[in-house]
Amino acid sequence: MAEHTILRLGHHGDGIAANEKGTPVYAPLTLPGEVITGAIDGGRIAAPSVITPSHDRIKPPCPHFKSCGGCNLMHASDPFVASFKSDVITNAFATHGLTANLRPILTSPARTRRRATLSGTRTKKGALIGFHARKSDTIVPIRDCFLLHPRLLDTLPTLEQITRIGASRSATLAFALTLTDTGIDLAVSGGKPLDGPLRAALPQAARGILRLTWDTEPVFIETPPTLPIGSARVTPPPGAFLQATPEGEAALQAALTEATHGAAHIADLFCGLGTFALPLAANVPVHAVENAPDLLDALTQAANHTTGLKPITTEARDLFRRPLLPDELAKFDAIVIDPPRAGAEAQTREIAKAQVPRIAAVSCNPVTFARDAKILTDAGYRLDWVQPIDQFRWSPHVELAAQLSLPHIHP
Repeated sequence: MAEHTILRLGHHGDGIAANEKGTPVYAPLTLPGEVITGAIDGGRIAAPSVITPSHDRIKPPCPHFKSCGGCNLMHASDPFVASFKSDVITNAFATHGLTANLRPILTSPARTRRRATLSGTRTKKGALIGFHARKSDTIVPIRDCFLLHPRLLDTLPTLEQITRIGASRSATLAFALTLTDTGIDLAVSGGKPLDGPLRAALPQAARGILRLTWDTEPVFIETPPTLPIGSARVTPPPGAFLQATPEGEAALQAALTEATHGAAHIADLFCGLGTFALPLAANVPVHAVENAPDLLDALTQAANHTTGLKPITTEARDLFRRPLLPDELAKFDAIVIDPPRAGAEAQTREIAKAQVPRIAAVSCNPVTFARDAKILTDAGYRLDWVQPIDQFRWSPHVELAAQLSLPHIHP
């Protein structure tokens, strides 16, 4: 069996080698410089044997690592992972001819993930709860996880009970768990129809859960789940997007506070439930724009019950189809923008036309961020600095915060 040398890692964390024709060969759980062997099937070595290991290879601390699909880089040292993720950003920038002052990456500690989606299925003996194996529908049962907050793991017996009564034999349940300050919020999808008997049985099975939602339909709420955001307390809608770790959220908030310092009026685009609008409103009025009315309702409720904030106005708007136009942007001297992975090309073009003096950007996709940042730099903006943030430890995913400004306004 032929030997292959891993040349680099791809964006998904797999090692990339080349066959005798120079065609890429992908191998999971490998590192650059390693010599491996294994059967190639469809351009992939699913089970590589490492002949010469990298000096960056370490023993993964989690016993589920080889089978669970939740982590791809636990076999690599922390310095290697940090360097790899920073290089992902640098390489995405280089594709568009961009350079930036890249700050040291900020990585969330282990066991701090406050939200996760686990899967559950019924078995002949009961129920199976865990994560999907790599590139598979098979569920790997977990009893420990180095990513999740321990209080999320404490729900495993409860999730098993819910699966026994709420899943058909052929279905897989998805459990969206969120750890809030007041307890666990749970949104379940993929279950049986919520008929009378199931609705009556679920509160007994879901003991210890604050709020249970079943395929978007509320089942019960013991106490409203709340989270602190700035000086406010927010009750997120069931299954709402949140930053994955408190430490990552705080790092992003600090970066955006720095990037908008001195602004007199800020627009927060793709504002969610106020992750940035609420802290920023401690010092400056904020106009928050989001396409999801339930998120805006949560933001408004939190703002209305918090003293000491500057005015927060909200607007429900699809910024992909109806971006804010230059005449609407003219009243702001700073923009906060945190789009989904697809980026915000249309909205970025309008910001570039409007010449808003300062932009504080957050992105979970360096590739689309670089594309959008190129639009801004071509329009005269300067990419002042970029802060990499790793909330998804041991995965290939990386986030960033950045400041862009017009140099003739902010020298």
